[in-house]
Parts: sequence; structure tokens; C-alpha cells
Amino acid sequence: MTTLALLDFIPWASLLWAAGKAIFIIFLVVLPLVSYTVYAERRVSAAIQDRVGPNRTGFPTTLLGFKKDLQLFLGGLGQPIADAVKFILKEDFTPGHVNKFYFWLAPCLAMLPLVSMAFIPFGSSIAGESLVIADVNVAVLGIFAVTGVGVYAIVLAGWSSNSKYPFLGAIRSSSQMIAYELSMGLSIIPVLMLYGTTSLTSIVHQQVDNGWTLLPLWGEGWTLQRWVMLIPLGISLIIFTIAAFAETNRLPFDLPESETELVAGYHTEYSSMKFALFFLGEYVAMIVGSALIVTFFFGGWHLPFLPDGDGQGGLPILQYLPGWFWGLVSIAVFFGKVSLLLVFFIWVRWTLPRFRFDQLMKIGWLYLFEIALANILLTAAILAFIH
Repeated sequence: MTTLALLDFIPWASLLWAAGKAIFIIFLVVLPLVSYTVYAERRVSAAIQDRVGPNRTGFPTTLLGFKKDLQLFLGGLGQPIADAVKFILKEDFTPGHVNKFYFWLAPCLAMLPLVSMAFIPFGSSIAGESLVIADVNVAVLGIFAVTGVGVYAIVLAGWSSNSKYPFLGAIRSSSQMIAYELSMGLSIIPVLMLYGTTSLTSIVHQQVDNGWTLLPLWGEGWTLQRWVMLIPLGISLIIFTIAAFAETNRLPFDLPESETELVAGYHTEYSSMKFALFFLGEYVAMIVGSALIVTFFFGGWHLPFLPDGDGQGGLPILQYLPGWFWGLVSIAVFFGKVSLLLVFFIWVRWTLPRFRFDQLMKIGWLYLFEIALANILLTAAILAFIH
């Protein structure tokens, strides 16, 4: 009996399989990736600034009577664990002048982008079951609906703090996210027009068969018309990437929390795990943005010449290995691509200066928005000419 038939036969098996995928992607992949993205940022920033960065933190075995602490590979890999313990043990102080309900609600909403990972296919398949938690036809709409709620976390945090600096940061963030979310949504429309679907699984499978969105080197992608489409699709990638920086409040778009002007912006009054949730929420948003770029433009979990989780495709010599092995490889390929984009996010943050607020609004409304609209018209004209 196949796994698919078994899931149909056993009551609640499908639900348990979906729960297992959710637990795997959230607790075994995304949250560790968030922790070590913070570590990577500290090491990359140290390299850019010609300093060392965290390179000693291990397990404090001297507390148990040993002569030396246990060093992890490459030294400092225990830093995320130390940071987590620090946040958990710090006093959770709530100022008396805040609106307590909304003050506590805001950090919870900051982690809401994590739900977006349910719609993103993070691998091919294992035993015939696709590696996506919620494989729905309107996955793109679901992602934008969930991530759009993230602005409420910042607005509520700034308003409920009853302090001028958090409030200014919240106002900045709401205007910034409205400006760049429009550009982000419009930038994806050319991709949807090309593939004719809003299902992320379908978009990835079409790239597997006909070449990646920006690398159409096999299947039906090897045509002059398809290569002409690289012009609007390349513009879409640039707009989406810039908007992703602005949506995640990363430099050079970190006006909502600019330390030189607003102390710490909307999370000035927060401490302990409530501050940690805002901190983690920023990196979760980075991971979601990178995962979307990989899915829309770079083939998702696919790598040329490698079979999928059912042992199909790829080089014939590789098809002798079991399908579940290639399913695990596809997961590693997907998050490998995501990790490369995260390094790009980090590199940009520690390279470019911060925009002024008027410059930020001008880029969003006067340039990106109009270019995204013109790009949709260009895509429509090319598709009409091709067909």
C-alpha cells in the first residue's frame, strides 16, 4: 500500500502528516535558521568592519569542574544558545504607563510572518507526499494576507507604549509598509501572468519542467520568446527585493527603529522575551522574503540534474538512489538557496547608509510603484506578442 493510500485509509493520518510537516519546518528548520542567521550577521558584520565577532562561546563546562569550556566547531556557534538563555532569564518588565493588553499583543503579532511558511513548498516530496504544509491554489494571496498583518504589530507596539519615540517609529513603519507593500504585490504579477496560477507548488513544478524563471535553460524555456521575458521578470526581481528590504525594516530602510533618532523605535519600552519576539520576527520576515524570491525566481527546491523526491527526472545514474533521499536533498537545496539570500541581506545592511525618510517615501511612491505598473504593461505586451 502506498503512503498516499495509507494516509487515506488511517483516520487522522493526513492531519498528523500535516502537523509533522509544520513541526519540522518551524521548530527544526526555521527557528534554528533564525538563531544562526543572527550569528551569521554578527560574524559577517565583524568581517566587514575588520574585527573578530563572537568566536568563543561554547558550553560552560568549567562550571561542572572541568578545566576548560567545551568549544563548538568554529568557535562561537553556541552564541545563539547563550542569547536565548539570556532573553529567557531577563526580567520581563512592563512599564506602568503602557496599555498592557495591546503592549502584550504586539510581540505576538510580530511572529505572524512565520505562518507564511505554511504556503511555501520547502521540498519536492517524500514517499509521494508533497513537502508543503498548506498546498492551496491561492497561496500567493494567503502569504500577502498574512504578512500584511505584520504592520499591526509595530503600530500597536508604538501606540500602546505611550511614549513619543515608539509612536514616531510606529507612524514611520505604517507609512513605509503601505508604500512598499503595493510595489511588492505588483512586482509579482508578471510572474503570475507567465505561469497562469497563484499556486506556489504549480509555479515551482513549471520551473522544474521548463527552466527557472530567471534561468530558462531546459524544456520549453529554451526559446527566444521566453528569453525576452527575462527583461520584465528581472525588473520584478529587483523591485521585489527592494520592497522586501523595506518590509522587513532592514537597512537602508530601518527608519522605524533608527537608533540615532528614535533610541530603538517601536520596541524602546520592551525587554526580555517580548523584545526577543520582535527581534526574531524581523529575521523570520527575512527568511520568508528570501524563500519567496527563491520560489518565484530561482526554482524553489529544484536543482538541475537532481531527481525529485519520487526519483523522477535528473541524471539517470542518480535515479538508483531511493526517492526519500532526494526528498531530503531538495529540502537542503531550498534552504541552501535561502541561506545565500540571507547573506545578501546581511551584506547590504552593513554596506549601505540609511535613507532619509523623504527619500524613502520618494523611492516607494515615485519610482517603484510606477515602474511596477509599467512592468505589468510590458509583460502583457510581450505575452500578447508571443501568443
